Amino acid sequence: MPDFPPLDFDLSSWGRERLTERIRSALASHDRMPLPDGPVPAAVLVPVYDKGGAPHLLFTKRTEHLHHHRGEISFPGGVCHAEDGSPLSTALRETEEEVGIPATSVKVLGGLDDILSVHNYRVTPFVGWCSFDYPLKFNRAEIDKVLEVPLAHLLRPEIFRVEDWTWKGRQHPVFFYSVTGHEIWGLTAAILKQFLDLVFPRG
Repeated sequence: MPDFPPLDFDLSSWGRERLTERIRSALASHDRMPLPDGPVPAAVLVPVYDKGGAPHLLFTKRTEHLHHHRGEISFPGGVCHAEDGSPLSTALRETEEEVGIPATSVKVLGGLDDILSVHNYRVTPFVGWCSFDYPLKFNRAEIDKVLEVPLAHLLRPEIFRVEDWTWKGRQHPVFFYSVTGHEIWGLTAAILKQFLDLVFPRG
C-alpha cells in the first residue's frame, strides 16, 4: 500500500463504536431518496473497516475486459437478481463474490440515496462496517485490484474537484477524488461524496 500524508486530525482515536454510531446516526437522520422503478436495479456496499487501527474504505478497480465500467474504481456491487429478494441482499452477495467478505462479517449501518447511472442502472448504496482479519480474496475475472484508503484521507479537500459535463443536452456536475494515482469519479464519487457530507458535514 502507498503511504498517505499525515493529517490534521486522527480518526483512529475515535474507536469503532464512536465511528459506527456517528455513521448510523447520520444515515438514520437522512431522508433517503429512492428512484422510481424503470431502470435496471443494482446495489453497492460502501465497506468501512479497521486497518492498522484506522478506519478505511474499500474500493475495487474493475478489469479492462468488462462491458461496462472497465478499468474504473467502484464499490463492490452489481445488478439485482430475482433470488436476492432485496437490494441489500444484492450488495452483500456481490461483496462476497467480488472481494470475499461474507454477509456475516458486515454490520449494515444504513443506506444512501438511489443514484441513476448513465447506463440506466438504479443503484442503491448501503454502508456497512466489515470485520475481517484475513487477506481479501477478490474475483480476478472482474476485479483487477482493491484500493484500501484511509477514511480520513478522503476528507482532504485538495484531493476533490468538480467538473461540469454535458449529458443528454444538460450540464451535470461530475465529482472526482484523486487517490494514489487513481481517479475515483462519476457514480462512485457521487456516492462517496454523499457519505462523507452526511457523516462529516463541514458547515
